[in-house]
Amino acid sequence: MSIEKDKIRLSQAGILEKLKSELKATEMQTVYYSDYNESEHNYGVHCALIPIAQKDNTLSNLSWDLSHGAGMPESCVHYENGEEIPEYSRFGSNNGIEPLIISRNFHDIKDAYHEISEEFRFFHNLYHDKKNDTYIKVDDDGNEAVIIRVEADRIEIRIKEIRQFLAIKEMYLSIQFDHREHSKLSLDELQLEEGCSDYKEELISWGLCYGDFNGLSEHRAFSRLLGKRLISPFPKSKSGLYGFSKKEDKKYVDFIIDIDEVGDEIINSSNPDFLANYFGANPDSPHYLTPVDFKKEVLEKYYRQPSKYSVVDSSLSCASLWGLQIDNHHDEKICVWLGDLGRDLPYEEQLHWRSYNISQKGEVSETYFKRQIMAQFTDSDHPDHVFKAQYNDLQKKCNEFLGWQLLLPLSGDDSHHFDCLRVPATNEQCEFDELVLGLTKIIIDSLNEKGLNKFIDSSKRGEIKGGISRLETVLNEYGDGKHEEHIKFLRRLQNLRSSSAAHRKGSNYRKIAKDFEIDNQDLKVVFKGILIMSIKLMDYFCSIAQIEKLSKS
Repeated sequence: MSIEKDKIRLSQAGILEKLKSELKATEMQTVYYSDYNESEHNYGVHCALIPIAQKDNTLSNLSWDLSHGAGMPESCVHYENGEEIPEYSRFGSNNGIEPLIISRNFHDIKDAYHEISEEFRFFHNLYHDKKNDTYIKVDDDGNEAVIIRVEADRIEIRIKEIRQFLAIKEMYLSIQFDHREHSKLSLDELQLEEGCSDYKEELISWGLCYGDFNGLSEHRAFSRLLGKRLISPFPKSKSGLYGFSKKEDKKYVDFIIDIDEVGDEIINSSNPDFLANYFGANPDSPHYLTPVDFKKEVLEKYYRQPSKYSVVDSSLSCASLWGLQIDNHHDEKICVWLGDLGRDLPYEEQLHWRSYNISQKGEVSETYFKRQIMAQFTDSDHPDHVFKAQYNDLQKKCNEFLGWQLLLPLSGDDSHHFDCLRVPATNEQCEFDELVLGLTKIIIDSLNEKGLNKFIDSSKRGEIKGGISRLETVLNEYGDGKHEEHIKFLRRLQNLRSSSAAHRKGSNYRKIAKDFEIDNQDLKVVFKGILIMSIKLMDYFCSIAQIEKLSKS
C-alpha cells in the first residue's frame, strides 16, 4: 500500500484533466460508463440532452439532470379544482431534458441493457452491426465509419455526429460524471483534509470532496469527483442536414492522359465542365472521351470487398451509390474515359485511381469501342466475362431442359468466388491460389451429386467417390462420348487445388504444375488458359443439359 500512490489516485487529477481536454471531431466520447472495483473505485458516467437556454442552470448544479433509467415515457397527475388530471410525458418530465442513452430494466426477469436514442440513430441513418455491437454510418461515397461502440460497461459515440445532432436539436450534451476513489489509509495518513471544493469553467463544473467512512467500510478515506461537462453543438451550417448545410463543391483529380514528344507526362483535370465535347464546349481542351489508362491492380480494392462493390463486364459500382463504366477487356490495363472519371467517381475514389494511373498510350478495346462509340451490342471476348456468361447460360438451360441443376448455385457465403473470378492482375502466387480455389468451388465442389445419383444404379452409388467420378459414370452411360477431355481437365484442376491452394506445396505440386506449364509461363497466362478450358467445359455442359435421357422424369 503506497501513501503517495493513493494520494494521487484520490486527487483524481488525471480523470479531471481528461474531462477538461479539448474535444476533437474524430474522437469517441464516452456517454455511458459503469465501473465498480470493490478494492479501489466506483466510476459512473451518464449523459443528458440539455436545451441551450438551460446551460447556466445546469452548470450551477452539480447533481445529475437525468439519472440512469430516467427519460422513459411516463404519466403524471395534477389536480385542478379538486379534479384529477393525468398527463402524458414523452421523456418523463416537461423540463425539456431528453435522454441520448436509455437504460432499460425488466425487474431482473430479463437482462437489462442500454439503447441509443432512436432519433439520433435515424438522424444519422446508422446501421447496427449486431455481431460487433457497433453502429455504422455509410456516406454518399460508400465509406463506412463506426459512430457508436457499445460494450457491456461503456458506450462511446463519435464527437462529430454528436455535435451535428446537437446543432439541429439546439441542445448541449451534458456528460455527467460521478467518480469515487477509496483507500484503506486514513485522511491523516494521506495528508488530506476532509471537505469539498466546487469549481466552474465555461462548459464544465465539478466538485471534489474528501471524506472518511468512519468505520462503515473496510476502507477509510475516499474522494468523490461529481459534475458535468457540456458538449456544444456545431453551427447548423455544419450539421450535414439538407437545407441547413451548404453542399461543398466537388473536387476533381488531374490524370495522365498522354506523353509529349520528349516523354513527359501530359496531365489534365477530369472536371467534365472543363472538357471538350461533341456540342462545342471547351474546344481547346482535351475531349471528354479521352481514354485514360490504369494498371489492372486498380480493381483489386473492389474485388476484395464484393459485399460492397461489383466488378462486371464493362462496369464497376458501389452498391446503389455510384457506378463507373470501365474498359476491362485488356490483359494488361484498365481504361476509362477522362470525363467519366470526374463525373462518376467520388473524389476519394479518384485519388485511388490516380495512384494506378499510367502513361501507357493505347486505344480502348474493340469491344468497348463498339459498345460506347458505335452503340452496337457486342459480346465480350475476355475469358472471365465469357465464363460467367456461359455459367449463367448453363443455369438457364438446366432449368429449361433438365429440371435440375448440374452445378448447384453457390450459397451466399461462397458467392464471392464467382463475383471475384478474373484473370489475375499480378503474378503473385497467393492471388493465383485464391482464384484456383474459387474456380474449383464454382465447378467441382458444386457438382450436383444428389442429382447425378438418380442416374446411377443404387447398388453402385456407394462404390463411387466424389462428384467428378459420379459425373463420369453418368456420362459414360448417357453422354455423347465426348466427355473424356473435360473429365481429365476437372481432375487436373482438382489436383492443382489440392496440391497448391489447399495444402503445403510439395513434389505433387511440381508434377501438377508441369501439367499446366506453370514453370514456363506467367501465372496470369496460366490462369487465363484454365479459364478458357473452363469455358469449353461450360459449353459442353450446356450441350449435355439438353440430352433428353438426363431430363427429370
